Amino acid sequence: MKAILKLLFCFFIINSYAQQSLTYQKPSKEILDLADVELAPGVQIDSKGEQMVLLYRDQYKSISELSETELRLAGLRINPVTNIGSRTNYITNLKVKKTSDKEAKQVMGLPESPRLSGFSWSPDESMIACLNTTTTGVEVWVLDIEKAKVTKLTDATVNANMGSTLNWFKDNKHLLVKMLPKDRQPLINASEAVPTGPTVSVSDGSKAQNRTYQDLLKTPNDEFNFEQLAHSEIVKVSINGTIEPYLESAMYRGISFSPDGNYVMITKTKRPFSYLVTYSRFPYESVVYDTTGKMISVVNDVPLDEVRPKGFMATRMGKRNMSWRGDQPATLVWAEALDKGDPAVEVDLRDAVYQLEAPFKGKPSLILKTKQRFAGIDWGNETFAVAYDYWWNTRNTKTYTFNPSDPNQNPKVISDRSYQDVYSDPGNFVSSKNKYGRYTLNINGDKLYLMGDGYTKDGQFPFVDEYNIKTNTTKRLYQSPYTDKLENLNSAIDMKKGEILVRIESPTEYPNYYIRNIKKKNDLTAITAFANPFKSLENVSKRVISYKRDDGLDLEGTLYLPLDYKAGEKYPMILWAYPREYKDKSSASQSTTNPNEFVYPYWGSPIYWVTKGYVVLDDAAFPIVGEGSEEPNDSFRTQLVANGKAAIDAVDELGYIDRNKVAVGGHSYGAFMTANLLSHSNLFAAGIARSGAYNRTLTPFGFQSEERSYWEAPDIYYNMSPFMHADKMKTPLLLIHGVADNNSGTYPLQSERYFNALKGLGAPVRLVMLPKESHGYRAKESIMHMLWEQDQWLDTHVKNRKQTAEKIENKESIKN
Repeated sequence: MKAILKLLFCFFIINSYAQQSLTYQKPSKEILDLADVELAPGVQIDSKGEQMVLLYRDQYKSISELSETELRLAGLRINPVTNIGSRTNYITNLKVKKTSDKEAKQVMGLPESPRLSGFSWSPDESMIACLNTTTTGVEVWVLDIEKAKVTKLTDATVNANMGSTLNWFKDNKHLLVKMLPKDRQPLINASEAVPTGPTVSVSDGSKAQNRTYQDLLKTPNDEFNFEQLAHSEIVKVSINGTIEPYLESAMYRGISFSPDGNYVMITKTKRPFSYLVTYSRFPYESVVYDTTGKMISVVNDVPLDEVRPKGFMATRMGKRNMSWRGDQPATLVWAEALDKGDPAVEVDLRDAVYQLEAPFKGKPSLILKTKQRFAGIDWGNETFAVAYDYWWNTRNTKTYTFNPSDPNQNPKVISDRSYQDVYSDPGNFVSSKNKYGRYTLNINGDKLYLMGDGYTKDGQFPFVDEYNIKTNTTKRLYQSPYTDKLENLNSAIDMKKGEILVRIESPTEYPNYYIRNIKKKNDLTAITAFANPFKSLENVSKRVISYKRDDGLDLEGTLYLPLDYKAGEKYPMILWAYPREYKDKSSASQSTTNPNEFVYPYWGSPIYWVTKGYVVLDDAAFPIVGEGSEEPNDSFRTQLVANGKAAIDAVDELGYIDRNKVAVGGHSYGAFMTANLLSHSNLFAAGIARSGAYNRTLTPFGFQSEERSYWEAPDIYYNMSPFMHADKMKTPLLLIHGVADNNSGTYPLQSERYFNALKGLGAPVRLVMLPKESHGYRAKESIMHMLWEQDQWLDTHVKNRKQTAEKIENKESIKN
């Protein structure tokens, strides 16, 4: 009791002031022991399943790393000192291992304090090139896998600001690398520069309804800095370290070799720039060169892409999605809209797909037309390929087989389904490396192979199917037999032998990799043996519970009991969720949660609190359904509250919780959910909302899965905005937000203005702004402090909540 009174007193003192000068705090030992652990390495395995590379990294960055110089330009975040993305994840150690060996070898020759990224396998898979970021710039290194040794190839003069930095030549001896140009000019310091005039934006009357992107160019100074940082020279680097010039300075953004290695398509960004969209929609030109750097042909010239028709399925006119055909030596393929890129135009066929062979001078040939928006091709051979399309508004996807050599043959639709219907998912076609080193369909006579996740109403059973091209029928070759473990089918190694790479885990068994032979019963060979770093959770009680919403919709969530659980006692609960929109109730009610997944408490997880005496309902289903002409958001609030009530009722009926002590939380759209639940129901004792958006009029041209604009559906935008209903919100709410949030729509102003509204109206609210953090938090100091804040908030407003006469009854759960 003394401890509780002391905690309440401290919290009263803390909240009696408008602002606090807090240093970074750490959570309690129970949470810290789970949050600050050394993780198992990442794994990369060659296509033959023979060699493995183990990639070790720090779980978090430091706040000092996030405090390094950063420029935010045109959707990029760049460290202008090192010339690489300022939020890049780095690998700090490497080991190699043959899959047949028990022990891994330490890679020799690593740089001091390595910060490795951008890993790229050589065509023959004997080497891996990578980048190393120093304090002054970026270098190229190469790993010889057999020798377990790395070698430095260049000085710290690489330009890794805009992708496609490392590209192997077919000979396995050379790479194309983007380097800093000799003519780069000093960047403008906006805080010191004297303006030469105002910033002026204009509209010619065309509709430009774009999402509320962040990190956009805003001034002529931004334009100048972006151009300097985007400019590169392309050089040819050999694995013995010699460097030859290849192309002079330009704003290169994409580099791609043809399958035969004789050509390379290089994409250059051009002016004019935009203050409305990110660099990916700036004008660009794609040019094909030969291996000596001689220009062969300009294959695409795309203007500024600011103005598109309305709708998620809108696209620009002209060639798009240009890439190499994987089963041919040097053939370019692209799609073009047949509906002017406008989903409102009624047409029988939406897109056409064309191809053009080297030397790229002739007339392109039509190979396919799709009923919906083109979504890609799995290449097979000259007479067989598989194509995909989709349509967001109906959530439909179609799969076609077609003959690329004869456009007069009608494509055959072999799958026509809702992509949200996981039970009907036939899986993905298995691919293997062809003679060009490209992954194409693994064709065995008239047969293909499919690997699927295997969700069913009875559980998840990943599978391998054999598909007959002629009869359009499938035969089950393998189905995971586990009922107490989860087996993920990672990739095919050799389908003729029946060898596939799998990863197996259980709630207490850390995920490890195996080679399984599906033709031999119980033939399973372990190739990793990573230990469980979360030992304190080994005995946690975990189960997936199923329950119904008041309209009969089936729901589910993953339930964890406190580590100190005693039968018959009532515990506080944390409900954590993220709403998802559906166009049919059948898909919304399907089970996609596997109780056999490993219990992994990542930085944003609520699972930590099982160590503190809480029941946790994680990943609770929060479907928002709109069937037919009704859109999901037409009844968003009603469905949201119904989901929350159903979850609490289900756990309460099991006898585990005190329903007066239930917290709700979420991140991003989950934060938006949390604020709405607290505004429109009396179900919860407190809430935690991280990096959310609370005023939808600030995202007027759509948000999440809402494609109507504010002017088309003002009532929807008003009713769904917690900011507009701040006067109804009396439940304690913890708001957390990264000061450098880069996500569309969730800029920090959203939390700042919502906090001011709640404070002005007398609601109990606390706002924590994390310096330097983006939409997902990265610095160890930030994450530990976030966990501390959440722990304090839950202890005060949930676990030790004062009992009042306002006992929550189900019938009183919805506010007007």
